[in-house]
Amino acid sequence: MQKYLLIWLFIVAAFMSCSAPKALEYVSFNNLSVSKLGFDKSTIGLVVEVHNPNNYGLQLKNTDMNIFIDGNLLGHSRTDSLITIKRNSNFFVPLKFDLDMQNAFKNAFNTLLGKEVLVKCTGKLKVGKGNVFISFPINFETKQTFSLW
Repeated sequence: MQKYLLIWLFIVAAFMSCSAPKALEYVSFNNLSVSKLGFDKSTIGLVVEVHNPNNYGLQLKNTDMNIFIDGNLLGHSRTDSLITIKRNSNFFVPLKFDLDMQNAFKNAFNTLLGKEVLVKCTGKLKVGKGNVFISFPINFETKQTFSLW
């Protein structure tokens, strides 16, 4: 009986010591590129820099997000690649999405003038350790100035 009690206490202690991962924090994005340019839609690539505030490493399994500029949907991105994330460090997530050119033209004037626009990413991502993954909502928001010159 004491043997089973000891095993049960060990299992409970192991689960109690595990804490839920903290949410990942948006840092910036860079390497904005156009890989396909069209009249109806274009394919855009960018790299998002994210910080892992946890004291342990994680794995990013996939992302599923919408990208908005000033409240207008710019595009949808989905990735399915396993990215290893070190503890307390920044990491980079490459994203590609199809840009609806009609929505892009709504923001083109302010963007070309170099005015500050609100860039927002919403959706979810799966992170975990080992083979246990948890889906987290993401809601990154930043003001960004684009300049052509």
